Amino acid sequence: MSSVRVGVLALQGDVEEHEYAVKRAAEELGVNVDITRVKRVEHLNGLGVLIIPGGESTTIGSLARRNGLIDRLRDLIINGLPTLGTCAGAIFMAKEVRDSVVGETGQSILGVMDIAVVRNAFGRQGESFESDLEIDGIGIVRSVFIRSPAIIRAWGNTRPLASVMHPRLGNVITAAQENNMLTTAFHPELTTTKIHKYLLEVAMGRQ
Repeated sequence: MSSVRVGVLALQGDVEEHEYAVKRAAEELGVNVDITRVKRVEHLNGLGVLIIPGGESTTIGSLARRNGLIDRLRDLIINGLPTLGTCAGAIFMAKEVRDSVVGETGQSILGVMDIAVVRNAFGRQGESFESDLEIDGIGIVRSVFIRSPAIIRAWGNTRPLASVMHPRLGNVITAAQENNMLTTAFHPELTTTKIHKYLLEVAMGRQ
């Protein structure tokens, strides 16, 4: 049986939910996974997959820098490590970030993916919502938006996979893929295994 070592960046955010989603996805695919919580550089050794969870993107970025993870994470992702960034994780991976209220943030980011992201584009926690999204190559996914960002632009090799209509920003991207990198503005770990299965399949060369 195939085995994949999966790292979940565990500095802040919904780490356990992603671990559970990965385990369920692996069971459905019939593969073994070894899940590692990534907090220090040495935890990155031997990973076949990386997940950057939702949470607070500024906190994730500052803790990653404090722990000396930024450069190593960037190198691994650029060199092909299959990586999923959800919500705050998508912000952390983006090359351009601004906030819907304060504008430029100056926060620590990896800057590995050709996307421009607006933080907090869908409002505060009380404005959270769910929607069924048709994601190209994956299917219909029940998607939970909690203080979610919006991907307002993609370029280069980045391929938009899903979008929704935003009341101010117009049609915005909610999922995108660039080679080994996959980002979602929503929280797939709360509702589905489809995104995690797709990521594992990328790691195993099936996608």
